[in-house]
This record gives sequence, structure tokens and C-alpha cells, in this order.
Amino acid sequence: LIHGIPAARYWDMGEGDFGDSRDFKWNNYISRYHSRHCDLMDLLALYQPRASVPLDDMAKLCGFPGKLGMDGSKVWEAYHAGRLKDIRDYCETDAANTYLMYLRFRMMSGALDADEYELEIKRMKGYLKTLAEEKAHWAEFCAAWR
Repeated sequence: LIHGIPAARYWDMGEGDFGDSRDFKWNNYISRYHSRHCDLMDLLALYQPRASVPLDDMAKLCGFPGKLGMDGSKVWEAYHAGRLKDIRDYCETDAANTYLMYLRFRMMSGALDADEYELEIKRMKGYLKTLAEEKAHWAEFCAAWR
């Protein structure tokens, strides 16, 4: 909104001018129960507003590192203290945890079989190990990954 960037495809709910717009009536980015959009935490909570599914807890239960040293509640304080590197490191590892949980969900839902899942996990772990050679937060992440 601020920059005025058009996003007609995002807002298409079946009435757009795209060749497959009709398909978006029942599967679009806006509706929460469709596959084009996946709010993983919402989905894992089965869309229940009171059922909190903390990413950190779920990641650790699945053998992933979870949050390391910072969580979202500490970002504002870190920003005011000028700790932008710590915020960036937190955001990067948080995105990695989310991706790992998404891979687990994809396997659980049948979109990936066990071999495909293991291949993706192996790829991710290998890639992060190359990053860990130069960045301490990735070394810590890899060390915490069971």
C-alpha cells in the first residue's frame, strides 16, 4: 500500500482477468483454508484462535533447534540498543525453523514422501553447515539440531 505496488494476482478471488482466475474462487491467497496460502502456525492450531502453537516448542519437539537466545518479544529492545546484527541473526534462524517445520508438515500431509523429506532436510543441513563456517549463529543452529 505504501509504495503503490500492484498485486492483482494476490487479490484475485475468482473475478480477475487472468486465464485461470476462475480457479482462484475456491483457492486463493486471501482465504485462510486454501492451499495457495499457508499460515503454518494457524494450520497446526487447526484454525482455533485459543490454540497457541509456538514455533519454538513445535520445532524443538521435532528435533529442530528452535529459537536461540532471542525471540520476537526482544526485537524492539534489541533494535533500540542498536543490535541489528542480533535481530538479523534471529530472523534468519527463525525463518530456517519455519521452513523446517513446513517441510515436516508437507511430509505429514502427503505432499512429500519420506525420501523426499529426508533429501530436503539433508540439503538444508548441508547448506547451513557451509554458512556455519563463517557465521556463528549458523554454527550454533547446526550444533543445536538433533
